[in-house]
Amino acid sequence: MTVWSIAFSPLLPLWALAPLGVLALVASIMLVLRRAPGAWLRALAFALLFVGLCDPNLVHENRRPLKDIVAVVVDRSASQNIGERPRQTDLALNRLEAGLKALGDVDLRVVETSREESETEGTKLFAALREALADAPPERVGGAVMITDGVVHDIPGSPALGFNAPLHVLVTGHEGERQRRIELIEAPRYGIVGKDQVIAARVLDSADRGEPARLTVRHDGQTIANIEAGIGERIDIKVRIDHAGPNVIELEVSPVEGELATDSNRAVVNIDGVRDKLRVLLVSGKPHPGERMWRNLLKSDANVDLVHFTILRPPEKGGDGTPINELSLIAFPVADLFGPRIKDFDLIILDRYAQQSILPYVYLENIANYVREGGALLMAEGPEFSTAEGLFYSPLGAIAPAEPTGDDVEVPFRPSESQDGLRHPVTRGLAGLQAPGGPTWGRWFRLIGAKTTNGQTLMTGPDDKPLLVLSRVDKGRVGLLLSDQMWLWARNYDGGGPYLDLLRRLAHWLMKEPELEEEALRASAKGREITVERQSVSDRERETDLVSPAGTKTKLRLAPVAPGLSRAHVTVDQYGLYRAEDGEHVALVSVGPSNPLEMQDVVSTTEKLRPLAEATGGSVRRIAAGGAADAIAMPRVVSLYPAPSYGGSDYIGIKRTGSTELIGASSTSLATGFLGLAALLGAVIAAWLRESGRLARSGGKPS
Repeated sequence: MTVWSIAFSPLLPLWALAPLGVLALVASIMLVLRRAPGAWLRALAFALLFVGLCDPNLVHENRRPLKDIVAVVVDRSASQNIGERPRQTDLALNRLEAGLKALGDVDLRVVETSREESETEGTKLFAALREALADAPPERVGGAVMITDGVVHDIPGSPALGFNAPLHVLVTGHEGERQRRIELIEAPRYGIVGKDQVIAARVLDSADRGEPARLTVRHDGQTIANIEAGIGERIDIKVRIDHAGPNVIELEVSPVEGELATDSNRAVVNIDGVRDKLRVLLVSGKPHPGERMWRNLLKSDANVDLVHFTILRPPEKGGDGTPINELSLIAFPVADLFGPRIKDFDLIILDRYAQQSILPYVYLENIANYVREGGALLMAEGPEFSTAEGLFYSPLGAIAPAEPTGDDVEVPFRPSESQDGLRHPVTRGLAGLQAPGGPTWGRWFRLIGAKTTNGQTLMTGPDDKPLLVLSRVDKGRVGLLLSDQMWLWARNYDGGGPYLDLLRRLAHWLMKEPELEEEALRASAKGREITVERQSVSDRERETDLVSPAGTKTKLRLAPVAPGLSRAHVTVDQYGLYRAEDGEHVALVSVGPSNPLEMQDVVSTTEKLRPLAEATGGSVRRIAAGGAADAIAMPRVVSLYPAPSYGGSDYIGIKRTGSTELIGASSTSLATGFLGLAALLGAVIAAWLRESGRLARSGGKPS
């Protein structure tokens, strides 16, 4: 391809050349206006001189045509896997590639979006388009074509795409598709344990025909409400946060016939339960060295609101008129604390308390009822437990997990773990527990003789006598520590022991913290890897399945990792809510975003991309055709030179840019060579000859 052109290479800078040109022009105009003889020849001389200073060159270029760049962006997001869309997309891509290649001189660049990225960030076709044309000169771009369902989440606000060429959109799916979905309006991330949280949602239907919408609400897999929902109406759902840690709230609306997919019929809200304050009532009986340990331990935790009383006087002495300066303690408000306010406490600790007619039986009955209704009680006993005044012979004996035998032991011994204790999360893995030769914990010197009546013995003393016993009573829990010597560990006597870890775990187990359940199934996710963990104090194996969001079951093989603890790791290929179940326990885990943006609206549309495409001169059209479900009707692909519109009823146009590549070039000067000098001298000589002839005719007198 040969191209001829004229280029200028001025001999003087523009700031000097411009004034000279203006002066020459003014002088020429004045000569012409005065009708001066030879005015036109003088003007020609000035013009030739100016052109010579501009140095015009005749340029000969040898150019090679370049291919026009066309980008094809293929939407492979999760919503494009619905129904016939995958097949429609593949057919459209094959025919589009064939049509573009038939045009010739087209540099075709095909880029497909990632399904994984779309599930977390939505469909981003324009990011993929920019990636495909990152190294393409804008003037070479002849157009772009997108094959998508039209649900795109990175549509730019202006038609400035970085190139001046048409954008065409081929939309998969069918007209009149239907989807029912749940839209979350308000979804709290945190909640106070024991308090209600409100989740606000609405049910939307792209083609509502009046069918009933039944909304089911589940908390950790258990159905807690069924609500008749009006389409488009706000629904406020109260959920009680009943434990610390993840609370999985699942909302599911009943499907309707003809829906595209049921993924969007479900929404998941993860609410982390946090405790506002841990309210503890510590009631101490006979003063002893361990009393200060309990108080210091509980006061050191900023999250603990502690009420501590040491009872040394009967309550009926509270109003006997004794002068204040003769009282060592104020009157104990038993009627209030052990009456209407007893349910305000998360944990009650009785530290070496004996009856001694101080607390009436009715208050001890209140404590027993508090436990049966879901409360937590820790009994830290001393020698009083074996006497007639011991708590076992009070109303609390009905919920105590061990019965005193009277054979108290007062010899040095090192506490050790039982077989159940090795597997129980309260005592498993305590520091020094698995040391060679047995625990390296410091010695204690007193053990209250007792025999276990119910519950589990986690720690033992001499002759395997129970030392720490835990039990469940109806809805509540009881812990019994059969020694008052733990303060020796706090003082680091004989090397001490893990009293802080032990007591904190014990308190959390009593308050039903999920991570300390002795029989539990848990599931967690990191990326696409799910970890299923079973905690059990029994040796019985359970068949465990992992259920996908689509309902597919996968059998898991859990491998032991510690006594009472086994795990399995599974990598999944789909985001959503998974359920691990072993026939007794269920654990829920959400993989990926709880409510993926990609699946919130899956109804195909031509309207979202139409304004942008038409602003570039392109077009938007559906490709679904009648007949077979996956049949398509593809437009013809034609090439057009620059025009206002590149789309018609049955065709899409690709702009021919006319881009070329320079192979070689040569130039010839038109003014500074022999021809330019001859023309300039000829004009000057002609003007001189004309002036000389005029002077000769006038006798040498100038006019």
